[in-house]
Amino acid sequence: MEAPEIMYHIQMKKGDVGRYVFLPGDPGRCEMIASYFDDPQLIAYNREYKTYTGTLLGEKVSVTSTGIGCPSTAIAVEELIMIGADTFIRVGTSGGMQPHLKAGDLGIVTGAIRDEGTTLHYMPPEFPAVADVDVVLALREAAEKLGYPHHLGISHSKDSFFGQHQPERMPVDSRLLTRWKAWVQGGAICSEMEAAAIFVLSSIYRKRASGIMLIGWNQEGDNPEEHVSDLTQLIETAIESVKILIEQDREK
Repeated sequence: MEAPEIMYHIQMKKGDVGRYVFLPGDPGRCEMIASYFDDPQLIAYNREYKTYTGTLLGEKVSVTSTGIGCPSTAIAVEELIMIGADTFIRVGTSGGMQPHLKAGDLGIVTGAIRDEGTTLHYMPPEFPAVADVDVVLALREAAEKLGYPHHLGISHSKDSFFGQHQPERMPVDSRLLTRWKAWVQGGAICSEMEAAAIFVLSSIYRKRASGIMLIGWNQEGDNPEEHVSDLTQLIETAIESVKILIEQDREK
């Protein structure tokens, strides 16, 4: 089926975005990311979907906000793919899940726990939400180059923010706590709300995706009250990783 000229939700058409797209959740972070582009232009802003397009190393790139959670994220990714995007980097904040992680560290996401409902509309639960290895390696290379503390691992994509942070309030608290314990024991490094949808859709449509998360706090750490909100290292690493991918793609 041919895509409509203007996408209903993101309000863009072919030519409005580059093949490389950064995906923050918060529309307020789009301008921050776009400030690293050459000649960034605001292309569209509809509902939670705000997009800037510019260039990096002479290549067209974009940033589109997804809103919170997998349902709105899946819509953004579907429509971005329809108008030509093929490489996605989730850029967001998360909570740490391993004792050794410190607030302010970066989490490079290799896969996601599908603890959400959206991807069940695409694939059975046994199908994994896995990142693209080239994008993961570009993120790691970028973090190493910039000297920023980082960890590779699996994220926990959930539907309920308060189900994680205040499970005792929920009638299903025992289920939530038992599952959280399992995710931690399994080695998940961070908890967020969008990566699973990005990865599953990218697998289905044969696109590339990974994610980099600021570990803003760590409820499993020695100092669970410590909170870091500076996004500079997060954004700089994401930007550098796309420059690495651009150079690699030019050599193919």
